[in-house]
Amino acid sequence: MHINPYGLDNLWSQGDMVTKSVAVLLLAMSIASWYVIVSKAWQLLRYRKAAHAAGHAFWSAVSVPEGVATLGDDNPFSAIARAGVDAMQHHTTVTHQGQLHDQLSISDWMTLSLRQAIDDAAGALQSGMAVLASVGSTAPFVGLFGTVWGIYHALVAIGVSGQAGIDKVAGPVGEALIMTALGLAVAIPATFGYNALVRGNKAVIAKLNKFGFDLHALFVTGSRSGDGKNQNQKQNNPTRGA
Repeated sequence: MHINPYGLDNLWSQGDMVTKSVAVLLLAMSIASWYVIVSKAWQLLRYRKAAHAAGHAFWSAVSVPEGVATLGDDNPFSAIARAGVDAMQHHTTVTHQGQLHDQLSISDWMTLSLRQAIDDAAGALQSGMAVLASVGSTAPFVGLFGTVWGIYHALVAIGVSGQAGIDKVAGPVGEALIMTALGLAVAIPATFGYNALVRGNKAVIAKLNKFGFDLHALFVTGSRSGDGKNQNQKQNNPTRGA
């Protein structure tokens, strides 16, 4: 079996401290980006299940507490529903009369409470995305730096030895170019992962806003926004559904 005398092993053994530092940095960036990709993808899968429950099981419950229980724990839809319940109780309880928030109507108070919960959930969804953006934009240049540094030292070594044959040049230069390939191998998954997660986060945030709007209508008017819309359509078109 032919053994390649030029490769990662030779690059690591022959490289200086700068080359090894670049390789270690690229490895750390790759580990960090894949950790974010896997963890955020798993988070999106859980949130999509919670979104399905928020769109179906919650509104099929006979009471708000029972509906909140169907959403489970540790997801933004559950947090938003609990924020709405707490806002309603806090605004209507006798022990809190006379506070500044009592100057707001129940609709405004509910809007502020739900909006804060949605913003907190959106912020949690965006956590870790800066890591992918940074890795995707800087990893190619880190690899390129390693390549330039390696080629420089390879040419210096060739100049000192006085041997400029193709067999003397191809090996060191090829090893240096490996750093560019490593930089691209780190950046490409981070970039694709970032774009995919951004699209997934936007979809979840849109469902959070819709759920929050429906909750606002439920707590303020006593019915879901979609129910009111359907009722208005029936009133404007009496023959519909007849």
